[in-house]
Amino acid sequence: MQENEGLEIAEFILPNGILEYFEINKIEQSPTEIHIFLAEKNLPPEEYAHTKLTSKGFFDEIKVRDFPIRGKHVYLMIKRRRWLDESTGNPVFRDWEMVAKGTRMTKEFATFLKGIARFQTGKL
Repeated sequence: MQENEGLEIAEFILPNGILEYFEINKIEQSPTEIHIFLAEKNLPPEEYAHTKLTSKGFFDEIKVRDFPIRGKHVYLMIKRRRWLDESTGNPVFRDWEMVAKGTRMTKEFATFLKGIARFQTGKL
């Protein structure tokens, strides 16, 4: 199987809607585990659409356990993006609680977003 084919298959097993906000960087597999590496897209939160933001990279990667596949543990390795508001000097990052409440999505995806919200920090 070619690498791109694996990425296409992963789209079917990820929480619905996740690829709206994240892109798959790579997939690694061992005899007992599958790691899917996701990075948040460089799309600032809608509430900051009229604010000058500068990308400041990513928070530390977090590891979220997902449903097993064919007897293998599945882990989503998530890198969340952060920005700096140029007018205030404050850090900006997506409020996943707000996204979960303010959009039409599956319960599964809303639960996923709320789970990663636990890892929010205001540090740049």
